[in-house]
Amino acid sequence: MPKLTVEGFRTVEVPAGKRLVLAIEQDAHVDVLHACGGNARCTTCRVEFIAGEPEKMTVAEKQVLTAKGVIGARLSCQITCTHDMVVRAISRFGGSGRPDPGPPPAPTITPPPEWIDRE
Repeated sequence: MPKLTVEGFRTVEVPAGKRLVLAIEQDAHVDVLHACGGNARCTTCRVEFIAGEPEKMTVAEKQVLTAKGVIGARLSCQITCTHDMVVRAISRFGGSGRPDPGPPPAPTITPPPEWIDRE
């Protein structure tokens, strides 16, 4: 099972193939935002990788990061846990002023992933 470490929290084992946004929230118990429900439409689930950044990304992730001008971060809703990772959760529910973290993300990546190499 892959190990996930969210900076400032304990390391947890997560089921292989689980969406990173869900692993952060459900397994590591970190209050990560996902305002669009994990559909690659916003950037509230973004994380910075300290170690273990995946080499691939979805076309949807690339498009939203480019459109919003986000550099140095990834969308946790567009990543699956396939290996050990260490991340920093950038957008947290606590202190956000939002009424909730957002709709629950589906168990699988949405929209259906089209994989490309990250640049």
